[in-house]
Amino acid sequence: MVSIVPTITASEPHAYREQMERIEPFAHRIHIDVSDGVLAPRKLIELDKLWWNGNMLADLHMMYQQPFEHTELIVALHPTLVIVHAEALGDFFSFAYQMHLHGIEIGVALLPDTPVSKIKSALGNIDHVLIFSGNLGYQGGSEADLSLLEKVKQIRELRPTIEIGWDGGVNDGHARQLAEAGVDVLNTGGFVHHAENPGDAYAKLKAAVDGL
Repeated sequence: MVSIVPTITASEPHAYREQMERIEPFAHRIHIDVSDGVLAPRKLIELDKLWWNGNMLADLHMMYQQPFEHTELIVALHPTLVIVHAEALGDFFSFAYQMHLHGIEIGVALLPDTPVSKIKSALGNIDHVLIFSGNLGYQGGSEADLSLLEKVKQIRELRPTIEIGWDGGVNDGHARQLAEAGVDVLNTGGFVHHAENPGDAYAKLKAAVDGL
């Protein structure tokens, strides 16, 4: 089953709350963006300001150059999944061990120019791969680069059962194409948050992948 996952991309607590309240009525799983302003050009809400409804599954997307320095706080937040970037610095294997030890799944995001070969040796320690096709640190305004679906194919050949997510430009026009190409998780920002009725926009995406 394909998951439709609304994204929260906020620079301060008030905007974070507004976005959370917009999706709480219908979202079962959420994708929270945080950024240090180094790996991504825009700094987003601090880790210690995050919260979510306990009934939700929370994916924490860390656009940090050195995410592993924040292991203790991530463990305290206890998201369902934490996603770091293949382009980040530090000891990934130690970090993945600590996350798994505390029952947190580990994901790795690939920027458009980063090849799948970058993470090939670590795939056995990874639960989720995020194909990034958006504007790092911004919500909406990007287009899905469907040529990146080649990465989905490559990942499936290396590890057929791994969960694969997509971030960037998701809308009802190509949601089914992404899902049919092997994407399990469609993270959606602007399509839902900029809609007059976010719940209806979410339902359109759900309908687009119905049956897959």
